[in-house]
Amino acid sequence: MTSSTEGHRSGFACFVGRPNAGKSTLTNALVGSKVAITSSKPQTTRHAIRGIVHRDDAQLIIIDTPGLHRPRTLLGQRLNAIVRETWSEVDVVGFCVPADQKVGPGDRFIAAELAKVAKHTPVVGVVTKTDLVSPDQVGAQLLALQDALDFAELIPVSAVDGFQVSTLTDLLVARLPEGPQLYPGGELTDEPEATLVAELIREAALEGVRDELPHSIAVTIEEMIPREGRDDLIDVHALLYVERPSQKGIVLGHRGERLKEVGSVARKHIEALLGTRIYLDLHVKVAKDWQRDPKQLRRLGF
Repeated sequence: MTSSTEGHRSGFACFVGRPNAGKSTLTNALVGSKVAITSSKPQTTRHAIRGIVHRDDAQLIIIDTPGLHRPRTLLGQRLNAIVRETWSEVDVVGFCVPADQKVGPGDRFIAAELAKVAKHTPVVGVVTKTDLVSPDQVGAQLLALQDALDFAELIPVSAVDGFQVSTLTDLLVARLPEGPQLYPGGELTDEPEATLVAELIREAALEGVRDELPHSIAVTIEEMIPREGRDDLIDVHALLYVERPSQKGIVLGHRGERLKEVGSVARKHIEALLGTRIYLDLHVKVAKDWQRDPKQLRRLGF
């Protein structure tokens, strides 16, 4: 792509929706690479990670926000603040509602918040996970969603089988302003690598402990350095924080087996991300009630 901006569009979009509405999976499907962490746990995304869709005619930067919810902790309030701040800065918003769940109070809460933005930012209604239901249910969900807000467009998609993913990209791109590329070709995200590495470790740690500690895990990268005398190996030292000693036991598992498994899953994803072999050193620490403590939240990056 030359620097000519004739007809080239570039700008920002974000997906919003209840926790676990399929926002991260959709971001990954549009970008075509694993940039936003996905997990079947609600509230796994903590950072506004940007995925970047490159096309000859456009560059679409997707900001993946945490799910908006009624907050019960200080962490919850901070996450909601990130969401609202993001909405006010993007060119177009995609409101995601899964096809397999009724439009409920949580969705209406978000729709009411979005109505304030919709006056100056177009909102596209996205029915996700259409692969899980019949066409009739998809139709019913589109009608139910239509009543929630005055949308610029409504579209059903499935990130899993690719249904209408490129059409959704077209709809979002059409609402971006004309302008040059904002990021050089080839980049998929502008998050620092350490942030992405921490997210991949966190995702691996959340898999398999379905409901026991959804938000109680935080990860910090203490050090990420090339092994001395070798250019094909990076040493990654990371700390996994939980809130209580009992949770530490869950993460470690019997004789540390669970943590080993977390390490090997995370290592594969990190090696794919960095394009090099890594040695991953993982330790679990207890930071008592960190979600409610402003000092600890700051130290853990919130």
